Amino acid sequence: MMKRITLALGLLYLSFSASAQSGFLPQPSTTQTVEQEFGLGKVKLTYARPNVKERKVFGALVPYGKVWRTGANSATVLTFSDEVKLAGKTVPAGSYALFTIPSETEWTIILSKTTEQWGSYAYKEADDFLRVKVKPAKTAQKVESFTIQFANVQAGSMDLQLVWDNTLVSVPFTTDFDTKAMANIDAAMKGDKKPYFPAAIYYYTYNKDLKQALAWVNEAEKTMGKAPWVKLWKAKIQLKLGDKKAALLTAEEGVKIAEEIKNEEYISLNKAFIAENK
Repeated sequence: MMKRITLALGLLYLSFSASAQSGFLPQPSTTQTVEQEFGLGKVKLTYARPNVKERKVFGALVPYGKVWRTGANSATVLTFSDEVKLAGKTVPAGSYALFTIPSETEWTIILSKTTEQWGSYAYKEADDFLRVKVKPAKTAQKVESFTIQFANVQAGSMDLQLVWDNTLVSVPFTTDFDTKAMANIDAAMKGDKKPYFPAAIYYYTYNKDLKQALAWVNEAEKTMGKAPWVKLWKAKIQLKLGDKKAALLTAEEGVKIAEEIKNEEYISLNKAFIAENK
């Protein structure tokens, strides 16, 4: 009987979706797709967004202790182009359905290997790829539309946040971009087109061998011509190496080049560097 009900609901939803997509009717819970660069890859999220509509949400509309589709309509889907870690657990590249089990004090976050399903009616624990537990928090303001967002995004870490009504749940993600990035630099430096400038910036940003970064930015100066952005990054590297005098001279050269080519942005940036470090 339950299978028949599920099938009927699914057919009804598909029929409604087709009408909505053709512009005949709007969907009560709109679909959103978000794509976020992360590490050396991307994370894609597709989900539907129900509204509060003056209802009590958690503990009522969304019961505590039961599997929730984490949105509306079809199952919410996360797609990773590269391996990540979710709350410390490894998740290979691929697509996963996102389910949750809410409670007042703790939420269970579930990644399921089965993405093609409507709601959570056909959910099976046997299809789980992983489960982790996180603590919910209260928001200062009410959020009307259910929102899943990427927050606190850094090269190797970010939070996936679920926000609705007065509840916020944050799930930490990390990725090891550095191992691959260093391998990419090493391989590229053996080729004909050596990425001197971006490699120097990477070494500066992630505290690698600064003497090597300086050597690469010097090579970039030879190949990139009058480029005040190269001068600015060279000045930053020199300063980090402890050579303030050379850094200020380099930034002054950057100002002159920027003035020659009438690049207001790098006139300002090089001057700001000088003012901050005199």
